[in-house]
Amino acid sequence: MDKNVVFDKVKAIIADKLAIDEDSITLDSSFVNDLKADSMDILDLVSGFEEEFDLTVPDEKGRTFETVRDAVDYLAKVL
Repeated sequence: MDKNVVFDKVKAIIADKLAIDEDSITLDSSFVNDLKADSMDILDLVSGFEEEFDLTVPDEKGRTFETVRDAVDYLAKVL
């Protein structure tokens, strides 16, 4: 799947789950530092990604996502 399509879907999930403006999310946004997500938020986001893309992200992989780019790159690779 095209990375731009993945990014758009990931941005929508992040904006919805963290209640932030989609325009404030970039590929280089840090989940913790920029988007103010805690570990529970990140688990919720990964769950949202799994639901949207109909796949399973291994827990150990989901915990490595530091930036939006990390998530998008992984999802684009496995789709």
